[in-house]
Amino acid sequence: MHRRLAALLVLCLSAGCGSLLPKSKEVTASPWQTYQDAQETFDKIVPGHTTIADLRNMSLDPGANANIAILNYADVMRKFLLNQSFSINDLDSGVRDCVLAKVGCKGFEINQSSVQRQRMGNVIVDVLGFYRETHTNGWRFNGLILLKDDIVVYKLTSGQPVIQATEENQNPLGPVQAISSKITGVSF
Repeated sequence: MHRRLAALLVLCLSAGCGSLLPKSKEVTASPWQTYQDAQETFDKIVPGHTTIADLRNMSLDPGANANIAILNYADVMRKFLLNQSFSINDLDSGVRDCVLAKVGCKGFEINQSSVQRQRMGNVIVDVLGFYRETHTNGWRFNGLILLKDDIVVYKLTSGQPVIQATEENQNPLGPVQAISSKITGVSF
């Protein structure tokens, strides 16, 4: 019985059983499944016409949806007036109107993401530290909405519609290399 179990374990590990490798997932609570869904929602916002009630109907309500920060006019000023050589007259008219409204100004800052990381390859080689390969994919969306007296006066979006990356780490000496770097403080 023990020999069969050991043989099965060795076979699985030598075959590179990827399901034993670590995976991680970073997903913010979001009404959107993709970057495009978020962008389409923001495309429906019309500065000068869209109201705070309209934003609630679009799932852009910080009281009901996670990961939406509320900004006051001082927060907005810090975002846009980075140094003294930049004046309020240099700002977009919607931003300027919001900042000048002071307490009548508020902003919503939306940061949404869905990023998955998965290690690939042979379990033994990975666990011993000889070679690690990590695949990352997903998306990140950032949006800013400024309201003056509960009417949108400005919107801005940014982000990464598609994230795809591969990270490879090779240590020819495997665990010996990790031990020696801890002892000497020098990495090979």
